[in-house]
Amino acid sequence: MRKTISKKTAERVVNDGAKRVTEEDVYKVVNRADDIQRKISPQGPLGRFINDVKLMISLVKDYWNKNYREVPWWTVAAVVAALLYVLSPVDLIPDFIPFFGLLDDAAVVSACLFLVEQDLSRYKIWKDSKAESEPEENNDKQ
Repeated sequence: MRKTISKKTAERVVNDGAKRVTEEDVYKVVNRADDIQRKISPQGPLGRFINDVKLMISLVKDYWNKNYREVPWWTVAAVVAALLYVLSPVDLIPDFIPFFGLLDDAAVVSACLFLVEQDLSRYKIWKDSKAESEPEENNDKQ
């Protein structure tokens, strides 16, 4: 028996979750980032999203720390909703079911990435440009 969720259902999970996200939820993602990353195995269904999930977590952390605010709240809320879904052991397909238990997590992450693609891309450009300028700033301080 194959268990999957549709793209429409995954998008609904992200949209509905984003509407309910609070600052406390953002804080939870920031503090549980390591737990979220541990759920993502290169061999599992979420493996292809490793770099994307790391970027999503980084966006939430930079937003929380007020380093990057050039993003709509809805985008942050959608990312938080998707990451909380991954973190939750209770979802559409329970995580304890080997392999299939993470398929819905992968679908939700994929839907979120589709919905926030432009904002996440702009954030990555900002983050990459900041990383490139940091070595110069450190050299100037020496």
